[in-house]
Amino acid sequence: MTKPRDLHIDFQFYLDLKDKELISLFMDLRKYILELYPDCNELLYHTHALTAVFSVSDKLSDAFCMIPIYSNHLNLGFNKGTRLKDPHKLLSGTGNLIRHIDVKKKSDYRNNKTKALIQEAIEFAINDMDTPSLHKGKTISKIKKQ
Repeated sequence: MTKPRDLHIDFQFYLDLKDKELISLFMDLRKYILELYPDCNELLYHTHALTAVFSVSDKLSDAFCMIPIYSNHLNLGFNKGTRLKDPHKLLSGTGNLIRHIDVKKKSDYRNNKTKALIQEAIEFAINDMDTPSLHKGKTISKIKKQ
């Protein structure tokens, strides 16, 4: 079993400002994604939402999913969701590429249908990647220091 990955201090600072239930959901969903693909890189951002992006390389363009945390909700986003099969119609959204699943409770993502969608997104990202990553299993903060 691999050691759980620590959350970056820059991200933790902003996460601690969120509601405890959102924090708990985020931490469990993050853990779940890291269990499904331990070698992914985690890119952390604080823009319109506090967001953890999971990528098969160290590039945002190679990301397979993300967890944006808003004021009072979070999503499981798929960066190239429109290109996934999604046979169970789990994804919503109207963007050119991104689709998401609303997350209100653990059962929204801890199920076989969502697991299969995450695995499909991982495979798609691996096959779509231009060049192999120099990094594996890293957490990289893109958060600008105040």
